[in-house]
Amino acid sequence: MSGPGGARVDLSGWGWRHAGRSEWALRGVDLAIEPGERVLLLGASGAGKSTLLHAMAGLTGDTGAITGDAEGSLLVDGAPPGGGHGGIGLVGQDPETQLVMARAGDDVAFGLENLGLAREDIWPRVHAALDGVGFPYGTGRPTAALSGGEKQRLVVAGVLALRPRLLLLDEPTANLDPEGAALVRALLADLAATTEATMVLVEHRVADVVGGAGSAAALVDRVVAVEPGGGVIADGAPQEVFAEHGDRLARRGLWIPGREPAPRVAPGPGGGPLIEAAGCTVRSPAGIGVGAGRASGRRTLLNAADAEVRAGTATALTGPNGAGKSTLLMLLAGLARPGAGAVLPRGRLAEADRRPLARWPARTLSRHVGTVFQHAEDQFVTGTVRDELCFAPLRAGMGERETAAWVDELLERLRLDPLAGVHPFTLSGGEKRRLSVATALSSGAAHAPDVLLLDEPTFGQDTRSWTELVELLAALRAEGRAVVMCTHDEPLLRALADTELRITDGRVSAPAPIPGAAEGVQA
Repeated sequence: MSGPGGARVDLSGWGWRHAGRSEWALRGVDLAIEPGERVLLLGASGAGKSTLLHAMAGLTGDTGAITGDAEGSLLVDGAPPGGGHGGIGLVGQDPETQLVMARAGDDVAFGLENLGLAREDIWPRVHAALDGVGFPYGTGRPTAALSGGEKQRLVVAGVLALRPRLLLLDEPTANLDPEGAALVRALLADLAATTEATMVLVEHRVADVVGGAGSAAALVDRVVAVEPGGGVIADGAPQEVFAEHGDRLARRGLWIPGREPAPRVAPGPGGGPLIEAAGCTVRSPAGIGVGAGRASGRRTLLNAADAEVRAGTATALTGPNGAGKSTLLMLLAGLARPGAGAVLPRGRLAEADRRPLARWPARTLSRHVGTVFQHAEDQFVTGTVRDELCFAPLRAGMGERETAAWVDELLERLRLDPLAGVHPFTLSGGEKRRLSVATALSSGAAHAPDVLLLDEPTFGQDTRSWTELVELLAALRAEGRAVVMCTHDEPLLRALADTELRITDGRVSAPAPIPGAAEGVQA
């Protein structure tokens, strides 16, 4: 699979069921992708899009890392995919799982070395790939010092440097700031214009990759939609698919241009301050973030940052990847301690404990401040989805009957009810994100924390689950809770956020109202 041109993909009656599951992720998939085609793969959250990409990459089956039952056939250039022949490049949803080296340049070079390229050919490719995705550091940058979005850029660079004949991309821009996302799209457009590689792309930002009729912005020339447990339900040129099937696909939760969701959002009542961050400075630990020629490696992540969280409001933390958004979120959550300055409780939080939040006992902190991490797996503690949602309310003293009723409602609203008995780690990326948010809401509005802080809460969601998440968060705000979220999701900002705190190079701007915010259907 190392010859010129793009790869051909053929699926006939193909299906896959993950180990331990009774339901099929996909079944009866009949699909032929011609060499050089650029395909946008659409489907609701949990429809099996990532599973299909993994199968095309050779990660499923007897010789793959993902176990389960397969039926039918899947061939790449007439042979089962995999086998270490190269030619296939996959960018997965979670960049953490694809980084293998301690330094950025070495990580990009790793795949090229495995292909047996000469050293004098490797490093020009490494530098070109890093420049192409707008990676902001040198090749010596430690991967442990990168933000989630920066790691995503690095993974994309590593795959593109391979110049694969079949390029598989699973939401490659989901964790990127608008500038980074535009760079990656431009790089993919250039790849399509200058190579014959076949590309299969999963992307919720559909309007950004299909363009208009005859638009130069279009990255794809074909749209294929799949349904959970089934096969292909729409296939054709983008504008034809959207014109003929758009309403039906939108009802199934797909992001269709011109048919965006309008959540029912109650306006925030506003209120007094609950958390105040004053003059907070955070530097990276010694040895993390060392650049070429630098001895100390200490980097300023936040510089004299001020922020205020007020009851009955939703605040958005925005800014470029690596600017310090997640660092500020962890400070406001009481899960990190600033090197200078302080994060102090105010209002009803100060009535619980007047000490800085980082000094609160864990039980007190979790009762008043809830956090949804960027990596959903970091907060799963039980063996099933239902047990995960029951854990917090039962520990908080909610009765078993009340807990069961509210958990059942959450499972249904977030479409997790068919997965109630499965292990959280086996969920898709979007399903894990819904579960992580649901665990923060699992105590119900009456028992919810006073402040809820979320890192990219709508990652990987279709329109139905996105709407439910927005409406659940809006209900908490209407009850007088404060919501703080790191996000690049512009529709989320418009629908829910009252105030924006933009962070650039560790500095926090003055609070600003968001133009066009809260334009959803008012309850």
